[in-house]
Amino acid sequence: MRYIDVYNHFFPDALWQRILGLGGSAQAIGARMKSVPCVWDLDVRLKVMDQFAHHDYTQVISLGMPPLEAMAEPDTVVELARLGNDGMAELVARHPDRFVGYLASLPMNAPDAAAREAERALGDGGACALQIHSNINGLPLDDPRFRPIFEIAERMAKPVFLHPARSNRFADYASEDRSRYEIWWTFGWPYETSAAMVRIVCSGIMDEFPKLKFLAHHLGAMVPFFEMRVGPGMDQMGARTSDEDLAAVLHRLKKRPFDYFKDFYADTAVFGSRAATVCGLEFYGPDKVLFASDCPFDPEGGVGFIRDTIAVIESLDLSPGDRDRICFRNAQELLGIG
Repeated sequence: MRYIDVYNHFFPDALWQRILGLGGSAQAIGARMKSVPCVWDLDVRLKVMDQFAHHDYTQVISLGMPPLEAMAEPDTVVELARLGNDGMAELVARHPDRFVGYLASLPMNAPDAAAREAERALGDGGACALQIHSNINGLPLDDPRFRPIFEIAERMAKPVFLHPARSNRFADYASEDRSRYEIWWTFGWPYETSAAMVRIVCSGIMDEFPKLKFLAHHLGAMVPFFEMRVGPGMDQMGARTSDEDLAAVLHRLKKRPFDYFKDFYADTAVFGSRAATVCGLEFYGPDKVLFASDCPFDPEGGVGFIRDTIAVIESLDLSPGDRDRICFRNAQELLGIG
């Protein structure tokens, strides 16, 4: 069985070295990631992948956290994005039997430059999609400054992959100034993705760009589990709100919110949870789900998530056609990779 892993993370060497020379959050990510060599050491990454050669296993690579725009001021982030995208393109060119594509990252705290980099990376740079985070240093994705990026992605027929972004500075309680016990990550990241999906739906972005495709990381986050809140619940939007007319949102949209959520693609990166995989597949169906592992952020340095996610897929009662769609055919079609 062939597997194209569409969501796993790596830092090309030139970008990695530049990050290590920066201060602030970039310096913090460098310190943290030094203990995960599979995310920056190519030899380690290839050895991990070697363990799955019998599965005809390949990867689509993307940068890890934090978002580039959280690392530095706009001028520096423009440089980081170019280093990252050029480094990814080089890896794909040098190792086409390992890396079949990459997701471009953008300097989203410089929207005009981000639009130019999107056009460059998706064009001559050969990127097969964009990776955009669920908020841009606190700005929602439906902010008008980001509309040109969505227009470029639609025009160039490339999807947008949504990755959550939330740190411990997002407090869980109004009385506190930061999140505790890593709630910001465990439950905050699925919430972040889900909130970004709602903003994309309710702002009309999917009506404005009807051919643009979005993929929501971690099997659509909270949406499949809260299917009835997203369905009949959001059909009553405005019934619980007295300080603004949210019913007008429903009248403006061309279809039910539920139907827009069904239009998202999703991936299988749920840390090898069978229950979550079954839930997500029931909601999105085999035509909208792509295999992904979230390598290398597991206790085994990258091997565990790949192994466990493959095991879950192989344990499901799927037809051969549906299994092929999830494991590689949907990736080929959505990303335009061979």
